[in-house]
Amino acid sequence: MFTGIITAVGTIAALQPRGGDVRLRIATGKLDLSDVQLGDSIAVSGVCLTAVELPGDGFWADASRETLERTLLGEAAPGMKVNLEKALTPTTRLGGHLVSGHVDGVGVVTVWQPDGRSWRLRIQAPDALARYIAEKGSIGVDGVSLTVNRVDGAAFELNIIPQTLAETSLADFKIGRRVNLEVDLIARYLERLLLGERAAQPDGGGLTEALLREHGFWN
Repeated sequence: MFTGIITAVGTIAALQPRGGDVRLRIATGKLDLSDVQLGDSIAVSGVCLTAVELPGDGFWADASRETLERTLLGEAAPGMKVNLEKALTPTTRLGGHLVSGHVDGVGVVTVWQPDGRSWRLRIQAPDALARYIAEKGSIGVDGVSLTVNRVDGAAFELNIIPQTLAETSLADFKIGRRVNLEVDLIARYLERLLLGERAAQPDGGGLTEALLREHGFWN
């Protein structure tokens, strides 16, 4: 588990194809690796990866075919900047929100413009994720815990403060950039709970207006 509070910006240093999968070398910059051991989890732009080698100035991790297909790591190239966060511990301050490091989909930046000292960011999410994104709710964007300001269908807006720009890769954003998205963990499981016995159906039954009315979430 993670918090979405980025502690360092690293880079993809190397990629080694491994029979359909890829082994990645991540140069971790200022990230403190003194307490990291083989098998530990590190979030790389929102993707939970396992350290399989620790050369000293970073770590190697394997990205499965599933990970490559569902996240931006499938587009990774040497020199690409990545947001880094070590897994939380029982004594970690939960400054962001609970993040699992399991990317739900890839969105696209449609607006990126100054807004006072901050920047206004608008992202078009996949339609399937729209039901999990709520105004003033939390969402992970390339591993960064952010608060949703407003929602318009599958699009949503956020405000990026100067501190976040200075400490993450968001400063390199531009219109058209693709980003990893992780929706709120509670929303994801709440949907499955509401489905009840319908969850055992092959298609999951689906969260419908009728089901929401049944549980008092729709007037």
